[in-house]
Amino acid sequence: MTCTHCGRRPASAGNTLCPECLAAGAHPPFAPAGPPVAPLPGPPYDASSATPFAAPSAGPFASPFAPAPGLALRSPVGLGRATVTLLGLVAVADLFAVWADALQLDGAVRGRTSDLADLATGLTGGAQVLTLLGAMVVYLCWLYRVRINAEVFDQASQSLRRGWAIGAWFCPVVNLWFPRRIVLDVWNASAPQGRPAGHGLINGWWALWLVSVFANEAAVRDATEGAVWTARVMLFSDLTDMAAAVLAALVVLRLTRMQNGKALGLPPFAPVLG
Repeated sequence: MTCTHCGRRPASAGNTLCPECLAAGAHPPFAPAGPPVAPLPGPPYDASSATPFAAPSAGPFASPFAPAPGLALRSPVGLGRATVTLLGLVAVADLFAVWADALQLDGAVRGRTSDLADLATGLTGGAQVLTLLGAMVVYLCWLYRVRINAEVFDQASQSLRRGWAIGAWFCPVVNLWFPRRIVLDVWNASAPQGRPAGHGLINGWWALWLVSVFANEAAVRDATEGAVWTARVMLFSDLTDMAAAVLAALVVLRLTRMQNGKALGLPPFAPVLG
């Protein structure tokens, strides 16, 4: 028979994986079927009320995958919804910041200051900091969970250790590409069997995020270039940050759906997350 992991090489005797996949520490996509088990006493099982990532009699978050020792699938649905909500608040705060930037730019072009523009800039700046901190904390919790789930799906496809899912964001220099690499590895491991997902959404989110960060740094460090230049760069930074927040929410939503559907054995793109 053909290896159930790579689908290219013949499986070794008495196993469903080829020798190369076994050496890499890969796991079969589905655990082998066991002997029939008598149903437990109780009312009939209603499939419509099933909780994602849970089986009716196998305990919480049971799945058809054979996890590595010490690992188990955990539902990312709740954290995914919270992350999407907070990223939406980040986008709303950025939208108000764009309005404040437009007021500042108008005042700079006219060569006069505006109390309304200064007040709007102060309020929207505080809102941006608060929403970003809240979204960052919940996002990192979500990312760490989906990273562990990806290791259960396909441990060999993860190029970085799971601790980098959080640490990569705070390490200078490597934070320019390590977080994207982690999300890509999780994305690939969570894709439906035999149907690799494209990376366009992730690449677009990461590119906009980097542009917004560098634009904001340029506006802060080069404020001596003039009020008009600073206002224009801040306007550009907030616009790109708002677009990056929207794409980040879409990445979280789709990756959560893929993991939930794969754990439940649902067809690709099934609406498993409300």
